[in-house]
Amino acid sequence: MDYSGKIVVITGASSGIGKESALEFAKLRASVVLVSRNKDKLDEVAEELSKYQTKVLVCVCDVSKKDQVNQLSNQVLEKFGTVDILVNNAGFGIYGNFDTLKVEDVESQMATNYLGMVYCTKAFLPKMLQQKSGHIVNVASVAASFGIPAMAGYCASKFAMLGFSESLYHELKGSGVGVTVVSPIMVRTNFFEHGSFNKMPRYTTALSPVTVARAVVRASSSPRLEIVTPQIVRIAIWFKQTLPYLINPIVGKIFRRSKTN
Repeated sequence: MDYSGKIVVITGASSGIGKESALEFAKLRASVVLVSRNKDKLDEVAEELSKYQTKVLVCVCDVSKKDQVNQLSNQVLEKFGTVDILVNNAGFGIYGNFDTLKVEDVESQMATNYLGMVYCTKAFLPKMLQQKSGHIVNVASVAASFGIPAMAGYCASKFAMLGFSESLYHELKGSGVGVTVVSPIMVRTNFFEHGSFNKMPRYTTALSPVTVARAVVRASSSPRLEIVTPQIVRIAIWFKQTLPYLINPIVGKIFRRSKTN
């Protein structure tokens, strides 16, 4: 796909998957809209993108705030007149058993991870439908298919994202607008800098954010509903969906054992 002149909006663009996705799209000569709550970090990313001689717009926005998202879409459309790709990447997690979490901990994850995606999609989708082209990439997680102990709030937000995306995928058939979910396993980002993760077991398998960013670029022109990375994890998801009565007890035992090691 030729990305020259394409307008790409990326939330959570100040670090991790969002930042690396911005770099990958900039390399392909796309114009990039960087969205995050942290202006200083966004400015640093914009400086990195400047070497690719592409247009960059920095937008400070908390995607959990509907009015800020509406202001964001107005700002983007006023400057560029269009949007071609929306990458809903903003998100965070809090680790801990549900009985020890505050209700606000669960609400805040749902507000950013799920409702932030809903608000951004609602804000930019009308323009895509009007122009009969565009693609929405929702960055979820393998946690959208497996309930992980001590991650109930995060898993709920990603299950919701996947279900929403599947519904929207069917609704938009024939409209020229696509929806693809990118579901990676654990990724080496500052996601785990939240203090609650000090108690989380350290798993040996983790992806580079660059690997996931390249999957995001592929997703932006893919007809598929979901891209799981690495692909081999798709086998585990298939078994879980096909034989849940067999797989769920095994998965639960593995996760519970890891918490005690």
